[in-house]
Amino acid sequence: MDASWRDHLVDEGDGTMRIKAHGAMRVDARLVTDTGHMERHGDDRGPEQLVNTASLPGIVGEAWAMADWHYGYGFPIGGVVATDVNEGELGGAVSPGGVGFDINCGVRFLALDATKDDIPNLSKLAGRLAGRIPAGGSGKGGVDLSKQDLNELLMGGASAALDLGFGLDSDLPMLESNGCLPTQEANVSQRAVERGLKSLGTLGSGNHFLELQTVGQVVDERTATAWGLHEHQLVAMIHSGSRGLGHQVCTDHVRSLESTYRQTDQGWTNDAWGYTLPDRQLAAAPIHSREGQAYLDAMNAAANFAFANRAVLAERLRTVLRLELGVDGEARTLYDVAHNIAKVEHHHVNGKGCTCCVHRKGATRAFGGDHPEVASVFSNTGQPVVVPGDMGTGSWVMAGPINGSNQAFGSSCHGAGRALSRAQAKKLLDGKSLKRDLENRGIRVHASTPNVLSEEAPDAYKNVDDVIKLTQRAGLARPVARMNPLAVIKG
Repeated sequence: MDASWRDHLVDEGDGTMRIKAHGAMRVDARLVTDTGHMERHGDDRGPEQLVNTASLPGIVGEAWAMADWHYGYGFPIGGVVATDVNEGELGGAVSPGGVGFDINCGVRFLALDATKDDIPNLSKLAGRLAGRIPAGGSGKGGVDLSKQDLNELLMGGASAALDLGFGLDSDLPMLESNGCLPTQEANVSQRAVERGLKSLGTLGSGNHFLELQTVGQVVDERTATAWGLHEHQLVAMIHSGSRGLGHQVCTDHVRSLESTYRQTDQGWTNDAWGYTLPDRQLAAAPIHSREGQAYLDAMNAAANFAFANRAVLAERLRTVLRLELGVDGEARTLYDVAHNIAKVEHHHVNGKGCTCCVHRKGATRAFGGDHPEVASVFSNTGQPVVVPGDMGTGSWVMAGPINGSNQAFGSSCHGAGRALSRAQAKKLLDGKSLKRDLENRGIRVHASTPNVLSEEAPDAYKNVDDVIKLTQRAGLARPVARMNPLAVIKG
Protein backbone atom coordinates (compact mmCIF):
# COMPACT_ATOMS: atom_id res chain seq x y z
CA MET A 1 0.00 0.00 0.00
CA ASP A 2 0.99 3.63 -0.51
CA ALA A 3 2.40 5.13 2.72
CA SER A 4 2.69 8.68 1.34
CA TRP A 5 0.08 9.70 3.92
CA ARG A 6 2.98 9.97 6.37
CA ASP A 7 4.16 13.03 4.42
CA HIS A 8 0.91 14.75 5.42
CA LEU A 9 0.81 13.63 9.07
CA VAL A 10 0.61 16.33 11.77
CA ASP A 11 0.57 15.73 15.54
CA GLU A 12 -2.31 17.78 16.96
CA GLY A 13 -0.95 17.45 20.51
CA ASP A 14 -4.35 16.40 21.90
CA GLY A 15 -4.14 12.63 21.58
CA THR A 16 -4.84 12.78 17.85
CA MET A 17 -2.84 13.03 14.64
CA ARG A 18 -4.20 14.61 11.47
CA ILE A 19 -3.58 13.42 7.94
CA LYS A 20 -4.15 16.49 5.81
CA ALA A 21 -6.31 16.02 2.74
CA HIS A 22 -4.30 15.18 -0.34
CA GLY A 23 -4.87 13.28 -3.57
CA ALA A 24 -8.48 12.07 -3.80
CA MET A 25 -9.25 12.89 -0.14
CA ARG A 26 -12.25 15.21 0.24
CA VAL A 27 -11.59 15.86 3.96
CA ASP A 28 -8.78 15.44 6.49
CA ALA A 29 -8.38 12.20 8.44
CA ARG A 30 -7.79 11.96 12.19
CA LEU A 31 -6.25 9.11 14.16
CA VAL A 32 -6.62 8.87 17.93
CA THR A 33 -2.94 8.21 18.62
CA ASP A 34 0.37 9.72 19.64
CA THR A 35 3.97 9.17 18.60
CA GLY A 36 4.57 6.26 20.95
CA HIS A 37 1.35 4.51 19.97
CA MET A 38 2.14 4.94 16.27
CA GLU A 39 5.64 3.49 16.73
CA ARG A 40 4.31 0.43 18.57
CA HIS A 41 1.66 -0.28 15.93
CA GLY A 42 3.44 0.47 12.69
CA ASP A 43 1.19 -1.39 10.21
CA ASP A 44 0.50 1.29 7.59
CA ARG A 45 -2.50 -0.50 6.09
CA GLY A 46 -5.05 0.79 8.61
CA PRO A 47 -4.17 4.49 8.15
CA GLU A 48 -4.02 3.98 4.39
CA GLN A 49 -7.56 2.59 4.49
CA LEU A 50 -8.61 5.60 6.54
CA VAL A 51 -7.16 7.89 3.87
CA ASN A 52 -9.19 5.98 1.27
CA THR A 53 -12.43 6.45 3.22
CA ALA A 54 -11.86 10.22 3.14
CA SER A 55 -12.64 10.08 -0.59
CA LEU A 56 -16.22 8.83 -0.14
CA PRO A 57 -18.82 11.01 -1.89
CA GLY A 58 -20.68 13.24 0.53
CA ILE A 59 -18.23 12.78 3.41
CA VAL A 60 -18.33 15.59 6.00
CA GLY A 61 -16.16 16.64 8.91
CA GLU A 62 -13.18 14.33 9.14
CA ALA A 63 -12.61 10.60 8.66
CA TRP A 64 -11.75 9.20 12.10
CA ALA A 65 -9.88 6.17 13.38
CA MET A 66 -10.33 5.40 17.06
CA ALA A 67 -7.34 4.43 19.24
CA ASP A 68 -8.02 0.72 18.68
CA TRP A 69 -7.72 1.04 14.87
CA HIS A 70 -6.34 -1.77 12.75
CA TYR A 71 -6.65 -3.15 9.23
CA GLY A 72 -10.09 -4.30 8.07
CA TYR A 73 -12.22 -4.85 4.96
CA GLY A 74 -12.28 -1.57 3.02
CA PHE A 75 -12.59 0.58 6.13
CA PRO A 76 -10.16 0.16 9.02
CA ILE A 77 -11.59 -1.38 12.18
CA GLY A 78 -12.11 1.62 14.46
CA GLY A 79 -13.23 3.78 11.54
CA VAL A 80 -15.89 6.49 11.88
CA VAL A 81 -17.09 8.22 8.70
CA ALA A 82 -20.14 10.45 8.25
CA THR A 83 -21.76 11.37 4.96
CA ASP A 84 -24.36 14.09 4.34
CA VAL A 85 -27.78 12.53 3.80
CA ASN A 86 -28.81 15.63 1.82
CA GLU A 87 -25.79 15.81 -0.50
CA GLY A 88 -26.93 16.26 -4.10
CA GLU A 89 -30.01 14.53 -5.47
CA LEU A 90 -29.51 11.12 -3.89
CA GLY A 91 -27.53 11.96 -0.75
CA GLY A 92 -24.02 10.98 0.31
CA ALA A 93 -22.65 7.46 0.13
CA VAL A 94 -23.44 4.51 2.36
CA SER A 95 -20.87 1.69 2.26
CA PRO A 96 -21.39 -1.83 3.64
CA GLY A 97 -17.62 -1.96 4.20
CA GLY A 98 -18.09 0.89 6.67
CA VAL A 99 -20.20 -1.40 8.86
CA GLY A 100 -18.53 -4.73 8.30
CA PHE A 101 -19.68 -8.32 8.09
CA ASP A 102 -20.75 -8.74 11.71
CA ILE A 103 -23.58 -6.21 11.66
CA ASN A 104 -24.32 -4.82 15.13
CA CYS A 105 -21.60 -6.77 16.78
CA GLY A 106 -21.80 -5.16 20.20
CA VAL A 107 -21.52 -5.61 23.94
CA ARG A 108 -24.09 -5.93 26.69
CA PHE A 109 -22.83 -5.05 30.17
CA LEU A 110 -24.69 -6.45 33.19
CA ALA A 111 -24.17 -5.78 36.90
CA LEU A 112 -24.98 -8.02 39.89
CA ASP A 113 -25.58 -7.20 43.54
CA ALA A 114 -22.88 -9.67 44.49
CA THR A 115 -19.11 -10.06 44.77
CA LYS A 116 -16.66 -12.88 44.02
CA ASP A 117 -17.07 -14.05 47.61
CA ASP A 118 -20.70 -14.91 46.86
CA ILE A 119 -19.62 -17.55 44.31
CA PRO A 120 -19.64 -20.98 46.02
CA ASN A 121 -17.48 -22.64 43.35
CA LEU A 122 -15.99 -20.61 40.48
CA SER A 123 -14.89 -23.66 38.53
CA LYS A 124 -18.40 -25.14 38.64
CA LEU A 125 -19.97 -21.79 37.68
CA ALA A 126 -17.60 -21.36 34.72
CA GLY A 127 -18.30 -24.91 33.58
CA ARG A 128 -22.04 -24.42 33.78
CA LEU A 129 -21.77 -21.14 31.82
CA ALA A 130 -19.77 -22.95 29.13
CA GLY A 131 -22.46 -25.64 29.01
CA ARG A 132 -25.39 -23.21 28.74
CA ILE A 133 -23.83 -20.58 26.42
CA PRO A 134 -23.40 -22.08 22.93
CA ALA A 135 -20.10 -20.93 21.40
CA GLY A 136 -18.27 -21.65 18.17
CA GLY A 137 -18.98 -21.07 14.51
CA SER A 138 -21.67 -23.70 13.92
CA GLY A 139 -24.67 -22.07 15.57
CA LYS A 140 -25.37 -25.37 17.36
CA GLY A 141 -27.48 -24.81 20.47
CA GLY A 142 -29.47 -21.88 19.15
CA VAL A 143 -33.12 -21.23 19.95
CA ASP A 144 -35.58 -23.16 17.80
CA LEU A 145 -37.33 -20.50 15.68
CA SER A 146 -40.11 -20.52 13.13
CA LYS A 147 -39.84 -18.26 10.10
CA GLN A 148 -42.56 -16.09 11.60
CA ASP A 149 -40.56 -15.78 14.84
CA LEU A 150 -37.48 -14.78 12.87
CA ASN A 151 -39.38 -12.18 10.86
CA GLU A 152 -40.71 -10.63 14.06
CA LEU A 153 -37.17 -10.46 15.47
CA LEU A 154 -35.89 -8.82 12.28
CA MET A 155 -38.62 -6.19 12.57
CA GLY A 156 -38.74 -5.77 16.36
CA GLY A 157 -35.32 -6.58 17.79
CA ALA A 158 -35.06 -6.87 21.58
CA SER A 159 -38.74 -6.06 22.05
CA ALA A 160 -39.71 -9.02 19.86
CA ALA A 161 -37.28 -11.20 21.83
CA LEU A 162 -39.07 -10.09 25.00
CA ASP A 163 -42.37 -11.22 23.44
CA LEU A 164 -40.77 -14.64 22.93
CA GLY A 165 -39.84 -14.78 26.61
CA PHE A 166 -36.25 -13.52 26.51
CA GLY A 167 -35.28 -10.49 28.57
CA LEU A 168 -36.93 -8.02 30.92
CA ASP A 169 -39.00 -4.89 30.32
CA SER A 170 -36.38 -2.98 32.31
CA ASP A 171 -33.70 -3.96 29.78
CA LEU A 172 -35.14 -2.03 26.84
CA PRO A 173 -34.33 1.58 27.90
CA MET A 174 -30.76 0.45 28.58
CA LEU A 175 -30.18 -0.71 25.00
CA GLU A 176 -28.89 1.55 22.25
CA SER A 177 -31.93 2.69 20.23
CA ASN A 178 -34.03 0.67 22.72
CA GLY A 179 -32.81 -2.44 20.92
CA CYS A 180 -34.68 -1.80 17.66
CA LEU A 181 -33.79 0.01 14.43
CA PRO A 182 -36.46 0.95 11.88
CA THR A 183 -36.95 -1.49 9.03
CA GLN A 184 -39.69 -1.39 6.41
CA GLU A 185 -39.36 -4.77 4.74
CA ALA A 186 -36.64 -6.75 6.56
CA ASN A 187 -35.86 -8.12 3.11
CA VAL A 188 -32.93 -10.48 3.59
CA SER A 189 -31.93 -13.39 1.38
CA GLN A 190 -33.11 -16.95 1.85
CA ARG A 191 -29.58 -17.94 2.80
CA ALA A 192 -29.55 -15.25 5.50
CA VAL A 193 -32.86 -16.58 6.82
CA GLU A 194 -31.51 -20.12 6.94
CA ARG A 195 -28.46 -18.98 8.88
CA GLY A 196 -30.58 -16.93 11.28
CA LEU A 197 -33.06 -19.72 12.05
CA LYS A 198 -30.45 -21.74 13.92
CA SER A 199 -28.14 -19.18 15.54
CA LEU A 200 -30.23 -17.07 17.94
CA GLY A 201 -28.72 -17.20 21.42
CA THR A 202 -25.22 -18.27 20.32
CA LEU A 203 -21.96 -16.43 20.89
CA GLY A 204 -20.13 -17.28 17.70
CA SER A 205 -16.37 -17.64 17.36
CA GLY A 206 -13.32 -15.41 17.02
CA ASN A 207 -13.31 -12.45 19.38
CA HIS A 208 -16.84 -13.08 20.65
CA PHE A 209 -17.10 -13.95 24.31
CA LEU A 210 -19.07 -14.00 27.51
CA GLU A 211 -16.99 -12.90 30.46
CA LEU A 212 -17.75 -12.82 34.16
CA GLN A 213 -15.69 -10.05 35.74
CA THR A 214 -15.11 -8.10 38.93
CA VAL A 215 -14.91 -4.33 39.16
CA GLY A 216 -11.24 -3.89 39.93
CA GLN A 217 -10.86 -0.13 40.07
CA VAL A 218 -13.29 2.79 40.07
CA VAL A 219 -11.77 6.00 38.72
CA ASP A 220 -14.94 8.12 38.51
CA GLU A 221 -16.73 7.56 41.80
CA ARG A 222 -19.66 9.89 41.08
CA THR A 223 -20.54 8.22 37.79
CA ALA A 224 -19.95 4.71 39.09
CA THR A 225 -22.25 5.37 42.05
CA ALA A 226 -24.96 6.70 39.73
CA TRP A 227 -24.65 3.50 37.70
CA GLY A 228 -24.69 1.26 40.78
CA LEU A 229 -21.10 0.07 40.34
CA HIS A 230 -18.55 -0.46 43.12
CA GLU A 231 -15.20 -2.14 43.55
CA HIS A 232 -15.19 -5.98 43.90
CA GLN A 233 -18.71 -6.18 42.39
CA LEU A 234 -19.53 -9.01 39.97
CA VAL A 235 -20.35 -7.85 36.44
CA ALA A 236 -20.57 -9.52 33.04
CA MET A 237 -19.95 -8.63 29.42
CA ILE A 238 -21.54 -10.37 26.44
CA HIS A 239 -19.81 -9.65 23.12
CA SER A 240 -21.67 -10.98 20.10
CA GLY A 241 -23.57 -9.80 17.04
CA SER A 242 -25.87 -10.88 14.24
CA ARG A 243 -24.04 -14.14 13.59
CA GLY A 244 -24.35 -15.79 10.19
CA LEU A 245 -27.47 -13.83 9.31
CA GLY A 246 -25.67 -10.48 9.47
CA HIS A 247 -22.61 -11.87 7.71
CA GLN A 248 -24.82 -13.05 4.87
CA VAL A 249 -26.59 -9.68 4.61
CA CYS A 250 -23.26 -7.92 4.27
CA THR A 251 -21.94 -10.52 1.83
CA ASP A 252 -25.03 -10.21 -0.39
CA HIS A 253 -24.88 -6.41 -0.58
CA VAL A 254 -21.09 -6.20 -0.92
CA ARG A 255 -21.17 -8.62 -3.86
CA SER A 256 -24.04 -6.79 -5.50
CA LEU A 257 -22.46 -3.34 -5.11
CA GLU A 258 -18.92 -4.37 -6.03
CA SER A 259 -20.24 -5.89 -9.26
CA THR A 260 -21.38 -2.41 -10.36
CA TYR A 261 -17.84 -0.99 -10.21
CA ARG A 262 -15.22 -1.31 -12.94
CA GLN A 263 -11.53 -0.60 -12.71
CA THR A 264 -10.29 2.58 -14.39
CA ASP A 265 -7.08 4.61 -14.37
CA GLN A 266 -8.50 6.64 -11.46
CA GLY A 267 -9.60 3.66 -9.35
CA TRP A 268 -12.95 1.85 -9.21
CA THR A 269 -15.82 3.59 -10.98
CA ASN A 270 -19.59 3.27 -10.91
CA ASP A 271 -20.88 5.06 -14.00
CA ALA A 272 -24.51 5.30 -12.88
CA TRP A 273 -23.65 7.47 -9.86
CA GLY A 274 -20.40 8.99 -11.07
CA TYR A 275 -18.54 7.46 -8.11
CA THR A 276 -14.81 6.73 -8.32
CA LEU A 277 -13.22 5.10 -5.29
CA PRO A 278 -9.60 4.09 -4.60
CA ASP A 279 -10.52 0.62 -3.33
CA ARG A 280 -13.23 -1.70 -4.59
CA GLN A 281 -13.90 -2.81 -1.01
CA LEU A 282 -15.28 0.70 -0.37
CA ALA A 283 -18.10 0.00 -2.84
CA ALA A 284 -20.92 2.36 -1.91
CA ALA A 285 -24.30 3.60 -3.09
CA PRO A 286 -26.05 6.94 -2.61
CA ILE A 287 -28.13 6.69 0.54
CA HIS A 288 -31.40 7.54 -1.25
CA SER A 289 -30.76 5.22 -4.18
CA ARG A 290 -32.66 1.95 -4.43
CA GLU A 291 -29.46 0.06 -3.59
CA GLY A 292 -28.61 2.31 -0.65
CA GLN A 293 -32.06 2.01 0.87
CA ALA A 294 -32.14 -1.76 0.35
CA TYR A 295 -28.84 -2.13 2.18
CA LEU A 296 -29.84 0.12 5.08
CA ASP A 297 -33.15 -1.68 5.54
CA ALA A 298 -31.51 -5.12 5.51
CA MET A 299 -28.70 -3.88 7.78
CA ASN A 300 -31.24 -2.59 10.31
CA ALA A 301 -33.02 -5.95 10.22
CA ALA A 302 -29.73 -7.76 10.90
CA ALA A 303 -28.97 -5.26 13.67
CA ASN A 304 -32.33 -6.10 15.25
CA PHE A 305 -31.43 -9.78 15.15
CA ALA A 306 -28.19 -8.93 16.98
CA PHE A 307 -30.05 -7.04 19.72
CA ALA A 308 -32.33 -10.08 20.09
CA ASN A 309 -29.33 -12.40 20.12
CA ARG A 310 -27.72 -10.56 23.04
CA ALA A 311 -31.10 -10.58 24.82
CA VAL A 312 -31.22 -14.38 24.61
CA LEU A 313 -27.59 -14.70 25.68
CA ALA A 314 -28.30 -12.43 28.66
CA GLU A 315 -31.28 -14.58 29.60
CA ARG A 316 -29.15 -17.73 29.44
CA LEU A 317 -26.52 -16.04 31.61
CA ARG A 318 -29.16 -15.01 34.14
CA THR A 319 -30.50 -18.55 34.32
CA VAL A 320 -27.06 -19.91 35.24
CA LEU A 321 -26.38 -17.14 37.74
CA ARG A 322 -29.69 -17.70 39.50
CA LEU A 323 -29.00 -21.44 39.73
CA GLU A 324 -25.50 -20.91 41.15
CA LEU A 325 -25.95 -17.75 43.21
CA GLY A 326 -29.67 -17.71 44.05
CA VAL A 327 -31.07 -14.22 44.60
CA ASP A 328 -27.56 -12.78 44.27
CA GLY A 329 -27.56 -13.95 40.65
CA GLU A 330 -30.07 -11.36 39.45
CA ALA A 331 -28.24 -9.34 36.79
CA ARG A 332 -29.46 -5.96 35.52
CA THR A 333 -28.46 -4.50 32.18
CA LEU A 334 -26.40 -1.34 32.59
CA TYR A 335 -26.08 -0.79 28.82
CA ASP A 336 -25.92 -2.50 25.43
CA VAL A 337 -23.99 -0.82 22.63
CA ALA A 338 -23.48 -1.56 18.94
CA HIS A 339 -20.08 -1.16 17.35
CA ASN A 340 -20.64 -2.19 13.72
CA ILE A 341 -23.46 -0.03 12.43
CA ALA A 342 -24.48 2.85 10.13
CA LYS A 343 -27.08 5.22 11.56
CA VAL A 344 -28.74 8.43 10.42
CA GLU A 345 -28.03 11.05 13.11
CA HIS A 346 -27.97 14.81 13.49
CA HIS A 347 -24.60 16.42 14.18
CA HIS A 348 -22.96 19.81 13.92
CA VAL A 349 -20.24 20.02 11.30
CA ASN A 350 -18.22 23.20 10.89
CA GLY A 351 -20.79 25.06 12.96
CA LYS A 352 -23.79 23.93 10.91
CA GLY A 353 -26.38 21.23 11.52
CA CYS A 354 -26.03 18.13 9.36
CA THR A 355 -28.17 15.03 9.03
CA CYS A 356 -25.51 12.38 8.54
CA CYS A 357 -25.18 8.69 7.86
CA VAL A 358 -22.57 7.81 10.49
CA HIS A 359 -20.65 4.62 9.79
CA ARG A 360 -19.10 3.14 12.94
CA LYS A 361 -17.00 0.08 12.21
CA GLY A 362 -15.37 -1.15 15.37
CA ALA A 363 -16.39 2.07 17.10
CA THR A 364 -19.14 2.67 19.61
CA ARG A 365 -21.57 5.51 20.18
CA ALA A 366 -20.60 7.85 23.05
CA PHE A 367 -23.48 10.32 23.29
CA GLY A 368 -23.93 13.04 25.88
CA GLY A 369 -26.42 12.72 28.70
CA ASP A 370 -28.64 15.40 27.15
CA HIS A 371 -29.03 13.57 23.85
CA PRO A 372 -32.68 12.62 23.20
CA GLU A 373 -31.72 9.02 22.34
CA VAL A 374 -30.04 8.46 25.72
CA ALA A 375 -32.21 7.22 28.59
CA SER A 376 -32.98 9.86 31.20
CA VAL A 377 -31.23 7.78 33.88
CA PHE A 378 -27.95 8.81 32.20
CA SER A 379 -28.78 12.52 31.90
CA ASN A 380 -26.25 13.48 34.59
CA THR A 381 -23.51 11.05 33.56
CA GLY A 382 -23.50 10.63 29.80
CA GLN A 383 -24.08 7.38 27.95
CA PRO A 384 -22.14 4.30 29.13
CA VAL A 385 -19.43 3.20 26.68
CA VAL A 386 -18.45 -0.46 27.06
CA VAL A 387 -14.84 -1.23 26.07
CA PRO A 388 -13.79 -4.89 26.32
CA GLY A 389 -10.05 -5.47 26.48
CA ASP A 390 -8.54 -8.94 26.37
CA MET A 391 -9.16 -12.01 28.47
CA GLY A 392 -5.95 -11.68 30.46
CA THR A 393 -5.74 -7.97 31.11
CA GLY A 394 -9.08 -6.33 31.71
CA SER A 395 -11.87 -4.21 30.29
CA TRP A 396 -13.32 -0.75 30.91
CA VAL A 397 -16.61 1.07 31.05
CA MET A 398 -16.38 4.73 30.03
CA ALA A 399 -18.92 7.54 29.72
CA GLY A 400 -19.79 9.99 26.99
CA PRO A 401 -19.92 13.71 27.85
CA ILE A 402 -22.50 14.91 30.33
CA ASN A 403 -23.67 17.48 27.80
CA GLY A 404 -23.20 17.91 24.08
CA SER A 405 -21.18 15.72 21.73
CA ASN A 406 -17.53 14.94 21.12
CA GLN A 407 -15.66 15.91 17.96
CA ALA A 408 -15.81 12.42 16.40
CA PHE A 409 -19.57 12.37 15.68
CA GLY A 410 -20.26 11.20 19.23
CA SER A 411 -18.03 8.15 18.87
CA SER A 412 -15.43 6.29 20.92
CA CYS A 413 -13.25 3.17 20.83
CA HIS A 414 -14.85 -0.26 21.06
CA GLY A 415 -12.06 -2.40 22.49
CA ALA A 416 -8.32 -2.87 22.73
CA GLY A 417 -7.82 -3.41 18.99
CA ARG A 418 -5.66 -6.07 17.41
CA ALA A 419 -1.88 -5.70 17.42
CA LEU A 420 -1.34 -9.02 15.59
CA SER A 421 -3.43 -10.58 12.83
CA ARG A 422 -5.04 -13.92 13.63
CA ALA A 423 -2.52 -15.69 11.40
CA GLN A 424 0.41 -13.97 13.14
CA ALA A 425 -1.00 -14.77 16.57
CA LYS A 426 -1.42 -18.46 15.74
CA LYS A 427 2.23 -18.63 14.63
CA LEU A 428 3.68 -16.70 17.56
CA LEU A 429 1.51 -17.53 20.58
CA ASP A 430 0.88 -20.81 22.39
CA GLY A 431 -2.76 -21.16 23.40
CA LYS A 432 -2.20 -24.10 25.77
CA SER A 433 0.45 -22.32 27.83
CA LEU A 434 -1.72 -19.19 27.85
CA LYS A 435 -4.63 -21.20 29.31
CA ARG A 436 -2.36 -22.58 32.04
CA ASP A 437 -1.06 -19.10 32.83
CA LEU A 438 -4.55 -17.60 33.04
CA GLU A 439 -5.87 -20.37 35.26
CA ASN A 440 -2.84 -20.05 37.54
CA ARG A 441 -3.95 -16.43 37.95
CA GLY A 442 -7.47 -17.52 38.92
CA ILE A 443 -9.11 -16.85 35.52
CA ARG A 444 -11.23 -19.78 34.32
CA VAL A 445 -11.18 -20.16 30.53
CA HIS A 446 -13.45 -22.29 28.32
CA ALA A 447 -12.82 -22.18 24.56
CA SER A 448 -14.66 -24.36 22.05
CA THR A 449 -12.22 -23.79 19.16
CA PRO A 450 -8.59 -25.00 19.57
CA ASN A 451 -6.92 -22.03 17.88
CA VAL A 452 -9.01 -19.33 19.52
CA LEU A 453 -6.77 -18.96 22.58
CA SER A 454 -3.76 -18.18 20.41
CA GLU A 455 -5.76 -15.85 18.17
CA GLU A 456 -7.30 -14.04 21.13
CA ALA A 457 -4.30 -14.00 23.47
CA PRO A 458 -3.54 -10.75 25.34
CA ASP A 459 -0.34 -10.32 23.30
CA ALA A 460 -2.44 -10.28 20.12
CA TYR A 461 -4.08 -7.03 21.27
CA LYS A 462 -3.06 -3.49 21.99
CA ASN A 463 -2.85 -2.48 25.64
CA VAL A 464 -6.41 -1.54 26.55
CA ASP A 465 -5.22 0.92 29.22
CA ASP A 466 -3.25 2.83 26.57
CA VAL A 467 -6.32 2.91 24.34
CA ILE A 468 -8.42 4.30 27.20
CA LYS A 469 -5.83 7.01 27.99
CA LEU A 470 -5.70 8.15 24.37
CA THR A 471 -9.51 8.15 24.13
CA GLN A 472 -9.73 10.29 27.25
CA ARG A 473 -6.96 12.62 26.08
CA ALA A 474 -8.76 13.17 22.77
CA GLY A 475 -11.89 14.15 24.73
CA LEU A 476 -14.05 11.37 23.28
CA ALA A 477 -15.06 9.64 26.52
CA ARG A 478 -13.94 9.48 30.15
CA PRO A 479 -13.02 6.32 32.08
CA VAL A 480 -15.35 5.21 34.87
CA ALA A 481 -14.24 1.74 36.01
CA ARG A 482 -11.83 -1.02 35.07
CA MET A 483 -12.88 -4.66 35.17
CA ASN A 484 -10.78 -7.77 35.84
CA PRO A 485 -11.59 -11.11 34.14
CA LEU A 486 -12.83 -13.99 36.27
CA ALA A 487 -14.39 -16.55 33.91
CA VAL A 488 -14.15 -16.46 30.11
CA ILE A 489 -16.31 -18.32 27.58
CA LYS A 490 -14.86 -18.11 24.06
CA GLY A 491 -16.00 -19.46 20.72
